[in-house]
Amino acid sequence: MIGGPAVADAVRRARRLPTLCVGLHLVVIEGPAVLPPAPIPDLVDQRGQFPSGQLRLGIDYFFRPGVRRQLAAEIRAQFAAFAATGLPLDHANAHKHMHLHPTVGRLLIRIGRDFGLRAVRVPAEPPAVLAACGMRSSSGARALFHWTTALRRQAHRAGLLTNDHCFGIAWSGQMTAKLLLRLVPRIPDGLSEIYFHPASRADAALSALMPDYRHEDELAALLNPEVREALEAVGRLTSYGAETSATT
Repeated sequence: MIGGPAVADAVRRARRLPTLCVGLHLVVIEGPAVLPPAPIPDLVDQRGQFPSGQLRLGIDYFFRPGVRRQLAAEIRAQFAAFAATGLPLDHANAHKHMHLHPTVGRLLIRIGRDFGLRAVRVPAEPPAVLAACGMRSSSGARALFHWTTALRRQAHRAGLLTNDHCFGIAWSGQMTAKLLLRLVPRIPDGLSEIYFHPASRADAALSALMPDYRHEDELAALLNPEVREALEAVGRLTSYGAETSATT
């Protein structure tokens, strides 16, 4: 989140870890904008914050040309702010998967390519894998899985790499070592992303925004040697950047 309050600290940490692959987590809902409110009055409130109403935003982004122009300006500003950090752009995605919206996805891809974007996360979590792990998918989750094909087509038409599968959606905030050891042997062939929300502790902001997330347990899962061994047994650890380099 390039407009987030801790971005300067995050960039300093990333620079100390040159092998860390960093992407842009685009914010067009429920979070801070990069531009001041004046040029994007239809997007944010007086504090520069996007609202959380997904339906209302989705309608405005699709049907209101003036809003789309402001949205394009803000997306460009976020990519430019990321570029200004000097960090290589490994990939991009959007907060709350808003790049599944056709307008947001189109702008993210079109503008992102101007800044060297080569890969996009597609949040496609296969219901069959969840079922094999003992979790029944809701009708909404199954519909979301099928809807992701539109974003994948957008990205591929632009020559961008996408992952084949993504895990961490149904179990968002609950990606413990125990769950991962159940999931990993069932990961299908192809390029998969597993994502987490790790933290060494939950502060007031995290507790308010994500009260049910097990941040410390997710960090422990990432550091768990059994999880790493399980992952290496079924494939190889990689990054979007490594995969795009391998195809060029």
